[in-house]
Amino acid sequence: MGRPVIGICTAVERARWSVWDQDAFLLARSYVRAIQDAGGLVVMIPPDPELRDDPDELLDIIDGLILAGGADIDPSAYGAEAHPETKGTVPERDDFEIALARRALDRDTPLLGICRGMQLMNVARGGTLEQHLPDSHGHHDHRRALGSFDDADHDVRLAEGSLAHRAAGETVHATKSHHHQGIGEVGDGFAVTGWAVMDELPEALEDPELRFALGVQWHPEADETSRFVAALVDEAARARAQRHAARNGAHR
Repeated sequence: MGRPVIGICTAVERARWSVWDQDAFLLARSYVRAIQDAGGLVVMIPPDPELRDDPDELLDIIDGLILAGGADIDPSAYGAEAHPETKGTVPERDDFEIALARRALDRDTPLLGICRGMQLMNVARGGTLEQHLPDSHGHHDHRRALGSFDDADHDVRLAEGSLAHRAAGETVHATKSHHHQGIGEVGDGFAVTGWAVMDELPEALEDPELRFALGVQWHPEADETSRFVAALVDEAARARAQRHAARNGAHR
């Protein structure tokens, strides 16, 4: 059957490489490495207007989906005005990923949202965001140093028996954090299953009715000991095997 195919959405950013300085679709190497190390085949997915209108064209050929971290989500996506610290939004990316996430959830495609990706899952189901945690929670400890995971660790408490708990293998899980926004109102069908020990900020949410629909506010791809990306890849492999068996049965 081959490796499970994992689609992962790219950022849309200005970038420099060699002699070039251009707009680019890009992804940190740590995401790709984590998927490959877990046995997945990586497909990078840039925003695509036709896929926004018909996500099934993509979802038919991948076994799992990861929504990666990145820019703040445009507050218009959840009916809010922009906070002064909400910056660098990319509505093109937001619109595409919201449509893709909604359809992936409808199809029960194994789905992992990381940092921004967790927030986007919430918005896709009608949830909202806290736009600047230093205002709402009174500190900067969720993003201590811009552009670095140094000194970024903090503990998250996970609900026993939850998907997040099973993936972590422990109830209190050390995480690498880099965000200034967080979950506000929780989207339809999601349950919060992880909370920051320091301030009770929602740090994991999932749909318990689906096979694997999990968002985490931290960055498991930046932690070589984390099992969260591997858990997604493992579930995608099971989904691939089930589809393969169903196709073979239909052809008999």
